[in-house]
Amino acid sequence: MNTTDLKLCFIGFGEAAEAFWRGMDHSPVGSVSSYDRLTDSPGSDAQQAMQARCHEMQVPDCDSLAAAISDADVVISVVTADQAFAVAEAASPLLKAGALFLDCNSCAPQTKQASSRVIDAAGGRYVDVAVMAPVNPGKNRTPLLLSGDHVDAAKTLLDALAMNATIEPGPVGTASSVKMVRSIMVKGMEALFAECVLAGRLAGVDTQVLASLEHSHPGFDWEKRAGYNLERMTQHGIRRASEMEEVCHFLNHLGLEEPLSASTVRWQNRLGHSGIVADPANYADTTDAMIKTFKLTPMKEVQS
Repeated sequence: MNTTDLKLCFIGFGEAAEAFWRGMDHSPVGSVSSYDRLTDSPGSDAQQAMQARCHEMQVPDCDSLAAAISDADVVISVVTADQAFAVAEAASPLLKAGALFLDCNSCAPQTKQASSRVIDAAGGRYVDVAVMAPVNPGKNRTPLLLSGDHVDAAKTLLDALAMNATIEPGPVGTASSVKMVRSIMVKGMEALFAECVLAGRLAGVDTQVLASLEHSHPGFDWEKRAGYNLERMTQHGIRRASEMEEVCHFLNHLGLEEPLSASTVRWQNRLGHSGIVADPANYADTTDAMIKTFKLTPMKEVQS
């Protein structure tokens, strides 16, 4: 594949696609298109916001998956984890021969392997891509891990687009294994922060707890991290919950039948569906909003 005059397509045009497109080098790109299932909900606020974003960035939004990818050299799939295989399955018969399909979704290795089978059987070239950090502010320089049979072609392409990709040797699922196991800690810590500071606020001892943690583990800035993690969960919890369900699927496959990650799913969903707008600089206001939203009663009110 020549890395000039590329026909590029995004499936899903949310935060990740926007960040990648804003940052990457556009000079090798001859044309770009996108498809987002929000297009299937005409007139909705979400669809109008997506269309406005596409228009602002000069990325045509197509009204069907077929229209978006039929002539694409490179398809970048950035949807929610629970939709990743369905997208691969729907896209496979529509791809032109030899098209690279970059699956950037946070899925279990088993899901990626199933997607790989349908894409490769249809004549496409599937690549397992693990996104290893938040896409903002990193944009095109966000670290990516690549695995599978077509990583060399994908690395050449992503280098030409000024992306930040590293090959993780091994079959499809290797890069995603790194991502999934890492997410146990990253998303699990977010859930632990939510439970810890909410309990502390209810008990009236949150400042003492955070001060004690800072004394035991200096330099971590526990109060700042609490605010940041709560903001991540309220803004992205629904998507994170889908990813952690994939983590649980992976852990069950490994024989860990009662992973702590199942509780992380519940916390991420709870915060993601809460409607709370969190201030990352103020964990206390966020936890107070949680207390109100979840109809909890602080301990001092129970005792009075």
